[in-house]
Amino acid sequence: MKNKIIAAALSAVISLGLMAGCASKKDDTVVRVGSLKGPTTIGIVNLMDKASKGEAKGKYEFAMSAAPDEITAKIVSGDLDIALVPANLASVLYNKTQGGVTAIDINTLGVLYCVTGDSSISSVKDLAGKKVITTGQGATPEYSLRYLLDQNGVTDCEIEFKSESTEVAAVLTEDPMQIAVLPQPFVTVACAQNEAIAPVFALEDEWQTLTNGLGMVTGVTIVRNDFLKDHKEAVKTFIEEHGESVVAANSDLDKTASLVVASEIIGKEPIAKKAIPLCNVVCMTGDSVKNNLAAYLEVLYNYDPKSVGGNLPGEDFYFKG
Repeated sequence: MKNKIIAAALSAVISLGLMAGCASKKDDTVVRVGSLKGPTTIGIVNLMDKASKGEAKGKYEFAMSAAPDEITAKIVSGDLDIALVPANLASVLYNKTQGGVTAIDINTLGVLYCVTGDSSISSVKDLAGKKVITTGQGATPEYSLRYLLDQNGVTDCEIEFKSESTEVAAVLTEDPMQIAVLPQPFVTVACAQNEAIAPVFALEDEWQTLTNGLGMVTGVTIVRNDFLKDHKEAVKTFIEEHGESVVAANSDLDKTASLVVASEIIGKEPIAKKAIPLCNVVCMTGDSVKNNLAAYLEVLYNYDPKSVGGNLPGEDFYFKG
């Protein structure tokens, strides 16, 4: 899996270098970028580091948030130009802004796991009559979990939401018999804090079983169209540098782990080194965005239209380069 991720990201970098002509028209505009505390930020920490040293091709301001609604509000208000958000929220924002955002890349694939010390849990069907603690209400974690429960005929599973993954991990640390759905890297963090808990199944595997092998798309990068219209070269440069940052995240664990700890995403470097390869950070561009994201959103739409904002995005949602 790791080699496939690196290959996908490297392919993106090569194609983007050709597409952008390595930024044929330099745009010195400062791009305001928002990401979530977790895999989406892990994918750009190397770019953040380069930007802080004045070594990046573009100029950036980065803001990391703990909850998706913080980022979506800033996109709607115009306080962010580019945002790395849960896949379904990219579609919700497209509808909420009347087509005012464009998906420029996929930044994270399946990273959600069911974690517990309860040995009776090994599949979604085992969640019947249980309580599951998770984050991401209204975002990918909630709707992916609800879809899997529904398709497995589980109607009596209680879902309790926390605002941050660190809160969920803390609950598991105190009581390993609790059941949680967590994204990486917080799965690795929680398991390191309490050896009595472990990931018992990946939501990605359950999803593929139900969708004939269709993968989950966890994170998507979007740009405000008002910004894209006036600063297309700056956006292309960001995509190129995002791809390079992903390659670095997957190939230079020592440096990336240090940056992840410095960003306060994970507390200790040894744990970060274990978690990063499991985070499925990518930079998928071009036709791969539409082919994978559209299929994922269609599954959610058929389950519950409000999960994607009421309607599937139109062709203009997908960046043409």
